Amino acid sequence: MTSDDGLLDDLLRLAAAGGTEVEVAADPAAARSRWSPAPLVLVGDDQAQPCLRARLPRRSRMVLVGRTGQLDPGWEIAELIGAEHVATLPAAEPWLVDRFAECAPDRAGDGVARVVAVLGGRGGAGASILAGGLAVTAARARLRTLLVDADPLGGGLDLVLGWEQLDGLRWPALTDADGRVDPPALVRALPSRGDLVVLSWDRGDPLPLPAPAMAATLDAARRGRDFVVVDVPRHLDDPAVLALQAADQAFLVVPAELRATAAAARVAAAAAPHCAQLSVVVRGPAPGRLKAVEVACGTTGGTPTLLVLLRRHPTPGRVYRGDSRHRRRPVGAP
Repeated sequence: MTSDDGLLDDLLRLAAAGGTEVEVAADPAAARSRWSPAPLVLVGDDQAQPCLRARLPRRSRMVLVGRTGQLDPGWEIAELIGAEHVATLPAAEPWLVDRFAECAPDRAGDGVARVVAVLGGRGGAGASILAGGLAVTAARARLRTLLVDADPLGGGLDLVLGWEQLDGLRWPALTDADGRVDPPALVRALPSRGDLVVLSWDRGDPLPLPAPAMAATLDAARRGRDFVVVDVPRHLDDPAVLALQAADQAFLVVPAELRATAAAARVAAAAAPHCAQLSVVVRGPAPGRLKAVEVACGTTGGTPTLLVLLRRHPTPGRVYRGDSRHRRRPVGAP
């Protein structure tokens, strides 16, 4: 992220030497959509103050870059924006080439996972059920899938799948993660069955989830999985914002009720600035006979990008017994 043409030329040269391509953003507004999922972010010294004013979320693997005499010492502003390193050119050129090489395609794994975020328009809307259903369906399609519980107050997403007795780490054991996480190590440490892996909260004392831990997890998931589903809370904290920014698609689940539509409109207004694409999922039945298109338009204030009407209630009795193994159709299938 820089609008300094001279600095940009130097960084493009170093990226080429490291065997990787870069995406260029002139300012924080242009960088926001790729801020969280990018494996490495370089911020030019000309954009340090704009970055600070934009209040971009903290993330791992960020470097403040400038030239000798312009950046020295640089650590004060680097600490304010959350940069892990300060690279002063030309002395830091070999080090930057190595950092670019770490992101080269032949070292980045098999590909980049698709990330989907799901959040509810009100409490009990069925967002966690839909998130679990999407993850189960993806795993059945032989996609290496990670289901992430981003709601510390949700009671634990492992309960939706009946996995609360499975061994593996939960979020409290990972909240200190603030750097690059090895994808195979993450998969081995979490509860799993087949191609589905779940990172859930437990039933212990509520703990804050640090944004760097979420950023490191999403980075590992992008590199090590095929499909990632994140169950996002309605009250957006920094980790939730990171998840929305990393998502290729976000789904807002809204029951077909008047008050739920009013509540969901507020959630949509808060979430939309952080989403590449926000779509509405309208959940029936509709006791007031509201039409799905009325609910969706009332939620977004315009024509929704995608509308899915769930005609059956998406929480059959098996969910309450923690049983997701015997459904013929995915959770929430129309």
